[in-house]
Amino acid sequence: MKKLFLETHSLQEALDILYKRFSLSYSSSISTETINVKESLGRITAEPVFAKYSSPFYHSAAMDGYAVRFRDTINASEKEPKYLKINEEAIYVDTGDPLPYGFDAVVMIEEVNQVDDSIEIYQAVTPYQNIRLVGEDIVATELIIPQNHKIRAIDIGAMLASGILEIKVRKKPIVSIIPTGSELIEPEEIKFRSPAPPEIIEYNSAMLSGLVEETGGKSLIFKIVKDNLTDLKTAIYNALQVSDIVLVNAGSGRGSEDFTLLALKELGEVLVKSVSIKPGKPVIISFIHDKIVIGIPGYPISAYLTFELFVKPLILQLLGQSDSYESECIKASFSRQIYSQLGVDEFIRVKVGMVRDRAIATPLGRGAGLLMSLVRADGFVKIPSSSEGYNAGTEVEVKLIKNKKELERTIVCIGSHDNVLDMLANTLKKNFPKYSLSSAHVGSMGGLMALKKGEAHIAGTHLIDEESGEYNIPFIKKFFPQGGISLINLVYRQQGLVVKKGNPKKIESINDLLRDDVIFINRQKGSGTRILFDKFLKDQRIDPQSIKGYEKEEYTHMAIASAVLTGIADVGLAIYSSAKALGLDFIPVANERYDIAIPTEFLDMDMIKAILSILNFDNEFKEAVLCLGGYGVRDMGKIIFQ
Repeated sequence: MKKLFLETHSLQEALDILYKRFSLSYSSSISTETINVKESLGRITAEPVFAKYSSPFYHSAAMDGYAVRFRDTINASEKEPKYLKINEEAIYVDTGDPLPYGFDAVVMIEEVNQVDDSIEIYQAVTPYQNIRLVGEDIVATELIIPQNHKIRAIDIGAMLASGILEIKVRKKPIVSIIPTGSELIEPEEIKFRSPAPPEIIEYNSAMLSGLVEETGGKSLIFKIVKDNLTDLKTAIYNALQVSDIVLVNAGSGRGSEDFTLLALKELGEVLVKSVSIKPGKPVIISFIHDKIVIGIPGYPISAYLTFELFVKPLILQLLGQSDSYESECIKASFSRQIYSQLGVDEFIRVKVGMVRDRAIATPLGRGAGLLMSLVRADGFVKIPSSSEGYNAGTEVEVKLIKNKKELERTIVCIGSHDNVLDMLANTLKKNFPKYSLSSAHVGSMGGLMALKKGEAHIAGTHLIDEESGEYNIPFIKKFFPQGGISLINLVYRQQGLVVKKGNPKKIESINDLLRDDVIFINRQKGSGTRILFDKFLKDQRIDPQSIKGYEKEEYTHMAIASAVLTGIADVGLAIYSSAKALGLDFIPVANERYDIAIPTEFLDMDMIKAILSILNFDNEFKEAVLCLGGYGVRDMGKIIFQ
């Protein structure tokens, strides 16, 4: 017993040994495969996915009614209605029908009256009224989902809608499970007879298999191996041929019929023979032919816990998800006193309830064989080896095994749109899988207001002050007079006029927007691009109302480029990368500084530090930004103002 005690490792020692050898043996890149998008639910992306086509990819009717030319409806009123001949000046369309060539609006069926072979219209329509425009939902080249993303049903719909039929994903690690024990019987046997002592229905392999599948792996369950050393060695050898990881369930103790340790010693190298945890002490960690083989204790709670501690992290690492699905935790107070043994990390199953807005944890049964205590549990509390337990009322951390309602691992970005934000979201997910970046494009001014109201972590902004010509800082001083906001540079970028390939309208400057044959498309009020454009007009003393399309707004640079590409407009003001992405021509008009505004108190948040580490130290990210075209990264990550 003394020898066995000396061979027992602490939990941290065992994990260090496992991860060190795992890194050496599994140092090659994570395996990938290409699969049909329709079969990708729950899989992990191996690369970012960008839209191939816009959605919708043709202009379509958004309502049942009649397609018309908006100019034919000008001045229509109830007193002086307009009459349009059916099939010539008005063509009936159902919702979703393609817009007939030459027509640019739809009049709702409820707003017309049929008179003989014509329809009577009582109100004028505007260009593209009641029309779903090309790219309204998805714009070609737009990021659909990033790398290291777990694919959802809605993601599949978006990929298919954008023309993506196949996708590269991480291969599922194969985990073989070998149940052992002469007393075990297959669950199917009880269809024909009742179990008799000392028979035990074998269920651990199904539980372990489910845990493997939940984690993202693929499980293979072998037939029950009776207590025979030769048979066990043969089963382990066969499993190694088809698996990334092998789990031998039961037989890891030191009893007369426990052969797992001996089998693993004879086949390979045993690194850990037992771990000072409760439950789960007789866990064995070994490597055979540079593959992991773990002896999992037979008691169900021990099997569950050792899987969570030792196996699950390995599967996630093979999937490139090493820290993205950590268990949720919550602070709670123990409802009663509980004792524990010194020198052992004990994991207590608990129920958690809310009492007067305070979380209370109540311990459940502690036996390693009490399966229902695990079924009923909401989580685990770890009592460290240095503690003899906790008093009633002690605040502890509960590791949940049931979902927490709110999870704060998403960085909320509200403000100006830029394609670099999509790239930043992907790089964040790639390098820090536990975090996500969610962007809402409401314009620079809207982003600053979101920060002011506490609705966002960061805001993209490129607001130019009309008097000083300075970017962003005057607005920060104005809206945050008490300070507390840091401006960090993302990029410098080119703004310009986006026109069709070959520039068929021969547009050369802002003044060309005054021509009768030129239709412009604008950004929304409050956006930095809109403010910049309005400044151009003011400086050149141009009346905005003299520009056709000035009132028509879009919320992103890609939407502007798409509108030009599809003929909705002849020209729009946008960044160079959006024109390049869609193969359009670009006429530079300004270089501007695009910053991200962050409340200074958030700079110490780990997920914000992750973003800043990318901006400051990830040269691959910077090179990718430069490849987009029209960007400068000389101050990327630099604090511009604080």
